[in-house]
Amino acid sequence: MMDRNLALDLVRVTEAAAIASAKTMGMGDSHLSDQQAVGAMRAAFDALEIHGTVRIGEGERDEAPMLFIGEEVGRRDEDDPKMDLALDPLEGTSLCAYGFPGALSVIAMAPEGGFLHAPDIYMDKVAVGPVGRGVIDLAAGATENLRRLARAKGVKPRELTAIVLDRPRHHELMAEIRALGVRIRLITDGDVQAAIATCNESTGIDILFGVGGAPEGVLAAAAMRCMGGDIQGQLHFKEDSQVERARRLMGTDDVHRVLQMGDLAGEEVLFAATGVTTGDMLRGVRFVKGGCETHSMVMRSRSGTVRFIDATHDFERKPSYTSEGLLERMGDEE
Repeated sequence: MMDRNLALDLVRVTEAAAIASAKTMGMGDSHLSDQQAVGAMRAAFDALEIHGTVRIGEGERDEAPMLFIGEEVGRRDEDDPKMDLALDPLEGTSLCAYGFPGALSVIAMAPEGGFLHAPDIYMDKVAVGPVGRGVIDLAAGATENLRRLARAKGVKPRELTAIVLDRPRHHELMAEIRALGVRIRLITDGDVQAAIATCNESTGIDILFGVGGAPEGVLAAAAMRCMGGDIQGQLHFKEDSQVERARRLMGTDDVHRVLQMGDLAGEEVLFAATGVTTGDMLRGVRFVKGGCETHSMVMRSRSGTVRFIDATHDFERKPSYTSEGLLERMGDEE
């Protein structure tokens, strides 16, 4: 069983990444935004009393300088618990770089073996909040899933709202959804936050559809596990080399099947996220004189507790948040 205090430790890590990346908001440099988030998150992990292994991260060892798949993080003392990590230091790099809403810093943690070792390819997904749990079936298609969800909610399909990534590959999907009179909320990026939004009635989002990143599917599943929602996914392959890569990472030949929430994330999960730019669920980082304010959420599947945390950070007392390297690169003269 995971120590519940680890959940609050995770928030400190997402806060660090969110603050660092928020300093780049609107600069139009996605690489810079991501670089700042990754560097801050990696440094913050050093204080975490775990022996952690990145299972979902920035890519494989030869693709990422840090937070790569298989990297060990945390204090790693002999008595520290062994944990698997799924993370995205900056979900929605373009959202941050161009000042759009909905960018997050996200981490999920579970005991060893708690996450699907998903390759960094596409995944077809459907996700719903607690009312739709056990109702959805990815193989049934959008129309049937919308009808099932409407029945479960006691409404007509036209009273539902679906959230979909705005991509050309989803044109037929959107036409199918519209044919039922269902409203569509289009997003440019950030389908982890979109999946989470289905679990909060205040967002007005009922269901997520579409093809997005497979690593994001694992992160979304961790959040849905905590919030009582449901998600299914199926890996979406473009070439044979991706199939072989999936078999190697997942340790199975059965890589084409529909993955249930339990396949993506185990029963015992911690999840933390901090807003970078303001979205449906979390406010973005707000800089004030001498520091900043952050808004985070932390969840634990065992208890089902969802906490929202408002924090004020003093840059004089915690200079690591000042990102001096970034300020120099930006041409700061002080």
